[in-house]
Amino acid sequence: MTPEEFRAEIAQLTAAIAGRPLDAALDTWLNAEHGAGSPAYARIRRGCEDGVAAGWLCNREGGGIRYGRIFKPADDLHGFSVDVVDMQDIAGPHHRHPNGEIDLVMPIDADARFDGRPAGWLVCPPGSAHRPTVSGGRALVLYLLPAGAIEFTR
Repeated sequence: MTPEEFRAEIAQLTAAIAGRPLDAALDTWLNAEHGAGSPAYARIRRGCEDGVAAGWLCNREGGGIRYGRIFKPADDLHGFSVDVVDMQDIAGPHHRHPNGEIDLVMPIDADARFDGRPAGWLVCPPGSAHRPTVSGGRALVLYLLPAGAIEFTR
């Protein structure tokens, strides 16, 4: 998958979630409609794996985490930015989500979890904060951030 094809795939998803509150109902809906085992999950996962292998995703490294913002917020992405991280048994830097955050957890190792969650979606509401943690192995995590908003804390 090319970066352009990946962007088109993400744009289809963001069209379906644009304007919806980032809450438990969205978390449930995403996992029911686009969760692990769904065609959309498989396409996005393939795009992430292709991007990492080709070097256009997760092309930076810091503190044992490979990461990268592939797309800044844009109209075709309905105002979301797109980041992908590659983490293995590590906690990332603490941060706050002023507008919320939507995560797609893609375990590379079967037992890998992101903040305790297996393969699928995790929706963090506006104002939430965490120290993103992958345990049980390696996982890729895609982050959708409304307006690209994230505040790293000390």
